Amino acid sequence: MLGLGMQEILVIALIILLLFGGKKIPELMKGLGKGVKSFKEGMNEVTDITKDEGTEEKK
Repeated sequence: MLGLGMQEILVIALIILLLFGGKKIPELMKGLGKGVKSFKEGMNEVTDITKDEGTEEKK
């Protein structure tokens, strides 16, 4: 996973826990999930538009 070992991942998780606290982490993950979903939807729209333009050019 990106060249990170288990120890590095645990240290990063501990730092995040200390910075944001246990109550804020679920909110942060929820926001991150919404952001990823929005990004994927945007990418799908772009690919659909480019596919539509490609089929129009062939006609």
